[in-house]
Amino acid sequence: MLIANPKATSTSRRVRDLLIRTFSGDLDLELSETEHRDHATQLARRAADEYYDVVVALGGDGTVNEVVNGLLTHGPSEGVPALAVLPCGSANVFARALGLSNDPVQATRMILDALRAGRHRTVGLGQADERYFTFCSGLGLDAEVVRIVEELRHSGSRANPVLYIRAALRQFFSISDRRVPALTLERPGLAPVRDLFLAIVSNTSPWTYVGKRPVFPSPRADFNSGLDLFGTHRLDTVNTVVMLGQMLFPLNDRLRGGHVVNVHDATEITLSSSRPIAFQLDGDYLGERESVTFRSVPKAIRIVI
Repeated sequence: MLIANPKATSTSRRVRDLLIRTFSGDLDLELSETEHRDHATQLARRAADEYYDVVVALGGDGTVNEVVNGLLTHGPSEGVPALAVLPCGSANVFARALGLSNDPVQATRMILDALRAGRHRTVGLGQADERYFTFCSGLGLDAEVVRIVEELRHSGSRANPVLYIRAALRQFFSISDRRVPALTLERPGLAPVRDLFLAIVSNTSPWTYVGKRPVFPSPRADFNSGLDLFGTHRLDTVNTVVMLGQMLFPLNDRLRGGHVVNVHDATEITLSSSRPIAFQLDGDYLGERESVTFRSVPKAIRIVI
């Protein structure tokens, strides 16, 4: 089953039709287009229930996330269809972290080669409460920026690095509470870490891209390990600029600074907030939360690659 988001940022009907023609020569292919949010989840659930061999997600990271959650409705198992990803969004973080080309046509060739060879790899995922995520989740500033960008996109703006940078600057300087930290980090058997302004939980690295440049808040994060976390006790301008510099030009295996919190290879993390705080998952804004528990799910899904 090919699940396609016709509204993905860089998807055009011409590209989609080209991909379908390319695949149809090799595969018995069913096309299913999404019509609303969470529709890809419903379609992928049907593919799992009807024992399809492979589900191909054509779209951005949000579409991929929905497909993953549909495939894993009943949890990971050997009977779950394999997942192939064709990147057609604005960032395509998960696909690029897997080593796929960011060009959908070139990625199609890579996926077809893998299908012909019967090649796949099994990767771990993260889970935020009951929802799976492929590469990252966050509470605080990064989720606030995602919220602004989604609002701008709904009003007609096109997602690109400039839009995200503008939204981040506006949120940072004009809107975010940078005086009173709200978050507390808890892990089983360890003392809580209080007074965090933001937290980014990563299942792999990088966290995102600015154009072609990857951004690394947790450089050691990997599909084959547990979850990583980056957080900060300070959100003033000077320290934030220093942190961004380290993320864009990493010189170590973690960010440095007395105000920085790094967690590596965690099985379970709980983030609680003293007030409702913005929450994002794989780059999609999911509202405000006061508590989220994150768990690592090893060997969760097979990827055609």
